[in-house]
Amino acid sequence: MAKHAPAGPSPAGSPRATSSYATLLSGKLAAGALRVFLVVAALFWLLPTLGLLLSSFLSPTDLNNGGWWQVLTAPARLTSDNYERLLANDTITGSLLNTFAIAVPATLLVLTLGAFAGYAFAWLEFPGRDWLFLVVVGLLVVPVQVALIPVSELFGSIGLFETTAGVVLFHTAFGLPFAVFLLRNFFAEIPRELLEAARLDGAGELRLFATVVLPLGGPAIASLGIFQFLWVWNDMLVALVFADSASPPVTVALQQQVRQFGNNIDVLAPGAFLSMVIPLVVFFAFQRHFVSGVMAGAIK
Repeated sequence: MAKHAPAGPSPAGSPRATSSYATLLSGKLAAGALRVFLVVAALFWLLPTLGLLLSSFLSPTDLNNGGWWQVLTAPARLTSDNYERLLANDTITGSLLNTFAIAVPATLLVLTLGAFAGYAFAWLEFPGRDWLFLVVVGLLVVPVQVALIPVSELFGSIGLFETTAGVVLFHTAFGLPFAVFLLRNFFAEIPRELLEAARLDGAGELRLFATVVLPLGGPAIASLGIFQFLWVWNDMLVALVFADSASPPVTVALQQQVRQFGNNIDVLAPGAFLSMVIPLVVFFAFQRHFVSGVMAGAIK
């Protein structure tokens, strides 16, 4: 009988080796082309933000004489005068504090109430639980614009119209359905055996919620907090309707600058970029928790 040669690495010049090299080379070329495409797409996506940043450091005269790209050939034109005037403007600095006074309580209330309600819908038995959860899910499709007039009348009758508390309550009410929906689905994925073991050790519902559910739900809560904070911070519609005109948040304050001075880009550019910095700091500070929450939701 004929003997077959033992299998081994193909010679360098064989068709099999040539095919494997071609496959490897084509894979590297495809990966390199994808990286180049992603880098170019990211640069185009960041181009407006870069233009806004450079415009905020140009004087009004330079802005009127050309676009932000003139900095690329004349970087000496960059100046911090716009930011100095902006920070000396009591209206803008006060509006930043007012925005904090709205965004922080609205975020904390949504996280607290949403976590309690999400745990109740996930692990507590009470009459009408499923139907009530369907009502909460249905509230997700209610647009904010539909509630502006009736809520304005309600707030006017109870003295909350044009107050910071009214804006906080409105954002809390419209942020809760998504918070309950998200946290309920996340908490429902916690193994039942883990909760039963804690109950056998004598843990009550409140202790079980604080020591077991909240630590496990940390990534989802952090992700929800980022979404809620960014939504409230960047909101202008609700603030225009319900906020006090004498102490508006930063979005309304910048809009008032446009109405008062026209196309005042030397005020708008640094003001807009300054209002972007704080949400970016919040996002990057909790980025690790945000990614963990997204990945956990995807896996589950």
